Amino acid sequence: MAVTHPAAVRTIIADAVVDSIDVGGAGSLIFQTSGDVEVATLTFSATAFGAASGPTATAAAITNDTNATGGTIAKFKIQNGSAADAGFAGAVSTSGSDINLSSLAVGASDTVSISSLTYTAPV
Repeated sequence: MAVTHPAAVRTIIADAVVDSIDVGGAGSLIFQTSGDVEVATLTFSATAFGAASGPTATAAAITNDTNATGGTIAKFKIQNGSAADAGFAGAVSTSGSDINLSSLAVGASDTVSISSLTYTAPV
């Protein structure tokens, strides 16, 4: 049997993870190639996420990267305002992934935006 968390604990986990993004100032959502090269960096609001509702927290506004480095996005990581890895990372695709984008190919100086982002604590 796998370890599971009751709903109240999942809310605590979600809040702890997303609150870690705010350490040191506004955090960043960094899109990367499969080889860990930065493609685009978007900036979270000063308070990146609101309080979790159940196991899920929803991000506040995320500022576009209007001058992307460019490349093919394969994954993302989250850093806090102190540039330390914070909270979570995952895969990026056009569907069925942790983050889904309309296109993974980004040209140099392109604008990259994300309309919404949620984090759900694991069961």
